[in-house]
Amino acid sequence: MSAPEPTSPLQIPDYRRFWLARFTSVVATTGMVVILGYQLYDVARSHYGMSIGEASFQLGLLGLAQFLPLFLLTPVAGVVADRFDRRTVTGVAVLLDMTVALTLALATTMHLLTLPLLFGLGALHGTARVFIGPALASIAPNIVPAPLMPRAIAINSMAWQTGSVGGPAIAGLLFAAHDSLPYWLSTVLLAVAAVGVFGIRRLPPPEGNRNVHPVRQIREGLSFVWNDRFLLGCITLDLFAVLLGGATALLPVFARDILTIDGHAVGSYGLGFMRAMPGLGAALVAAMLSRKPIESDVGTKMLVAVAAFGAATVAFAFSRNFFLSLALLAAIGAADMISVFIRNTLVQLHTPDAVRGRVSSISGLAISASNELGEMQSGVAAALIGATGAVVFGGVGAIVVTILWAVWYPELRRARTFSAKYT
Repeated sequence: MSAPEPTSPLQIPDYRRFWLARFTSVVATTGMVVILGYQLYDVARSHYGMSIGEASFQLGLLGLAQFLPLFLLTPVAGVVADRFDRRTVTGVAVLLDMTVALTLALATTMHLLTLPLLFGLGALHGTARVFIGPALASIAPNIVPAPLMPRAIAINSMAWQTGSVGGPAIAGLLFAAHDSLPYWLSTVLLAVAAVGVFGIRRLPPPEGNRNVHPVRQIREGLSFVWNDRFLLGCITLDLFAVLLGGATALLPVFARDILTIDGHAVGSYGLGFMRAMPGLGAALVAAMLSRKPIESDVGTKMLVAVAAFGAATVAFAFSRNFFLSLALLAAIGAADMISVFIRNTLVQLHTPDAVRGRVSSISGLAISASNELGEMQSGVAAALIGATGAVVFGGVGAIVVTILWAVWYPELRRARTFSAKYT
């Protein structure tokens, strides 16, 4: 007798291994990146004697250092994900990220931190991420039946957002106990993630991809996205809205020099909670979506969610109450989760498997560009107009982008369900 068809992605053993790897890697990397940013800002202020504006600019440069490898290697990473076993590609990249965490742990323990070292390790972390992104994103459609993909994406998002809650909060608490502990935890968790990835069955690349020249594959992937206005609109909406609207890059500034409790700066402890709150808001929404995914008017709901993301960002900029700021950060995460869920489902279901790695790499580049270049934009803007003004500018920009994309890409507004493209 044949085994019954699964009714949930979690009934599939390979998916459970995939989910474990995703969850542990997110906890590890989000915690590691929070402390990396805080240490860089603190080192710039205390060891190099920089002003708040100058140190804020260093945070922007850190975002740029993480983005450059992504920009340069994304086309290569997409081809690699489509030509080789995606499980192996992901596992090797996770081990590289584990090496970054281990180096940070040792350097912190031995008090060897400098700005060049932190920038270099940030760039190496970006290199690992560029290969993890498209390969890992392309695994789920290979191990989960298409009818279960919307639910799988919601559960994937729970792994991401729950990890995004736990990672920064745990890292902040551990950092308060000893500054190297967050990195040691990240090292262990990334090792667990690597074991989970390598436990998934082998995933042979799509037929025919090995016979096509890599340069031609890169060109085909770019052409596919460029000529599909529906995918192009989804990907670029996130790119420009988050590039302008991201407030997380400047959270170390708010934690160290703006937000206080009883007259004292909230510091690294408060920063951990601040970085966790967007993930908490997103995780709550992801839990609801895993039980009852959005099924109707998906395009309009995506646009409204991006606009709400911008509005909550503006409100956060003006808040000087720590607890209100936490609530607004949670609202930012909740709105972003709705947008991410809809966009990821649309991109995955409307992309043929033969080009899924390349399309995922382009989508990943857009996400990374919005995050890392957004950090650069925030750092530069903060140096010019202050942290509050930079966050206000970004939130308003996200709202403006949403309005423009609703007009320029009517295909997005016409998307009623996930089952078909709207042109």
